[in-house]
Amino acid sequence: MLKPLIYRLGSNPKLSLKRFFRGIALFVLAVIFIFAGYYSHYSLQIIGVLILIPALFFAFWGYSGIFANRFSQVIKEIGPKHHDPDLWK
Repeated sequence: MLKPLIYRLGSNPKLSLKRFFRGIALFVLAVIFIFAGYYSHYSLQIIGVLILIPALFFAFWGYSGIFANRFSQVIKEIGPKHHDPDLWK
């Protein structure tokens, strides 16, 4: 049940990297708005917090795809080996 999800999330690492970078860029923009609102009008802070929600979503979605891609490569390496049930050979 978990393996198909990992393989599906990690199937396109370039798209996951794009999503992660978009999330990071939105996060930086949100932080800029939050700091600008601290020194000027508070409505800029509200805009920053509203931008922060999708920023964290995209960053998490992209990072989970990147992690799933790496983890799926580990799963392939650890996969089932040829197992000989006869122990007395």
